[in-house]
Amino acid sequence: MTDSAKITFEYLKRTLVFKFDAGTSRGVLKKKDVFWIKAFYPDQPEIAGWGEAAPLVKLSLDDRPDFENILQQTLEQMATIAWSQNENEVLSQVGQLIPVYLPSIRFGLETAILDLINGGKKKILGQDFFEGNRTIPINGLIWMGEKDFMLEQINEKFEQGFDCIKMKIGAIDFQQELELLSYIRKRYSKDQITLRVDANGAFSPEEALAKLHELAEFDLHSIEQPIAAGNWEAMRKLCEATPLPIALDEELIGVENKGELLDAIRPQHIILKPTLLGGILETKEWIALAEERNIGWWMTSALESNIGLNAIAQLADSLGASIPQGLGTGKLYQNNLKSPLEIDQGHIRYNSQIVWEQPS
Repeated sequence: MTDSAKITFEYLKRTLVFKFDAGTSRGVLKKKDVFWIKAFYPDQPEIAGWGEAAPLVKLSLDDRPDFENILQQTLEQMATIAWSQNENEVLSQVGQLIPVYLPSIRFGLETAILDLINGGKKKILGQDFFEGNRTIPINGLIWMGEKDFMLEQINEKFEQGFDCIKMKIGAIDFQQELELLSYIRKRYSKDQITLRVDANGAFSPEEALAKLHELAEFDLHSIEQPIAAGNWEAMRKLCEATPLPIALDEELIGVENKGELLDAIRPQHIILKPTLLGGILETKEWIALAEERNIGWWMTSALESNIGLNAIAQLADSLGASIPQGLGTGKLYQNNLKSPLEIDQGHIRYNSQIVWEQPS
């Protein structure tokens, strides 16, 4: 293969079906559409790289009714490009060619091309995770729902060996949510179980600080996005006065002046979802800027199938992620693609003895 080559792109659509009604502050999710991007050289169609473009409803910049048409047009245009065989140059090319308002397509193309230039083996980035020599700690996710349903999930995560639990809050009565956190803390100290909560912007700026003080009584690691994105001044004041660390999530979506946002708000952490932020290169830029400012970070999948989840896990591995990441979403669906990704005792690992299911 030469230093650059034309690549043919195709896509497949799959509707993933949740195993349960997945409650969020933006509503209940029952299914999710994903688009798998296939990349191959015209003279070697038997070797293919795969990526995933999976906009998140009501959140992604490219959640739009004409998404599938835009994807098809974009892939046709990308087939006219001579693509580099170098990882960093591929990321640069995608960043230059795909507009920032199509973040999931950026991520899907990056992943498909990197997989292809690495031999079409689902190897995207890094080495240790893909070869099975390293596992990545993850948080066990507690979905919103009735109190009994959330309690059932909590007990299940304990039994599965998780030592970091993330609970979505803001949907049921706040006092019931506090009772659930109390239930955990009465059984496990902060040294035994790390607790995170995710408000998805559910609190008003006026009530947020008082609620953070109540939450802080349970020795929480952090709270994600306590107020809605877009109000930098209110978030800055909250980060300044908060009794527990705040992690920005939705706040990062669509932001081009990354350093300006971090300097304006000064959060304790940021959470990175490549599908929503514009892919691998954009995620790396956020991390570099955060580390310059001593801001913590971790990655979270955005309900992708195992193709997208695999890419995010390998990205996290390549960047030396050490604290629990949000990579436990592979078991959410009834019809996810079968893959070597496994979760065991609160860690995700790549079991190369398991063969990937062929996308169809």
